[in-house]
Amino acid sequence: MILLRFLNKHLLVLLITFPILISLAGSGCSKKAPKYPEDHARFQRVVEAIKTLEKAYVNRDASGFQDLLLPLENLDLLEAKVQEDFATFSTIQLDLTIDRMVIDGDRISAFVSWQGTWERSPQEASAQASGHGVLLWSGNQVILLRGIEGNLPFAMTHRLNFSS
Repeated sequence: MILLRFLNKHLLVLLITFPILISLAGSGCSKKAPKYPEDHARFQRVVEAIKTLEKAYVNRDASGFQDLLLPLENLDLLEAKVQEDFATFSTIQLDLTIDRMVIDGDRISAFVSWQGTWERSPQEASAQASGHGVLLWSGNQVILLRGIEGNLPFAMTHRLNFSS
């Protein structure tokens, strides 16, 4: 009998305190600020730059794409190949996914996977491709592309053996 009272009393305490503990734990985790707000803000700017690059390419926006590039000689070829893609394809669909990002001082490496569809005209069959590559960025407040590595979706005109 004493054991039954003891269990009932403790069970009642558990039933009351457990929901309170759960609600406190849930509310404490929901509004947590980043530990390093400046780094988090920079990370967000890089993510936004990648989204802007993707949008400029999909919308065939040459000036928008160029605005994201550092004025470097190695990017002139990239810009020319992207211009050929814009002239060759009437529709470009692209999905860039950030797999990993490494920020080391002023140098930022965004490892991405992608898949896309390129269409010359609605009457022709579209071409699909996918791959992985690295977008090399630079900057802190203003994030600009300084290079690319790997298999990226730009220059599909040459990769798919289309000519303008």
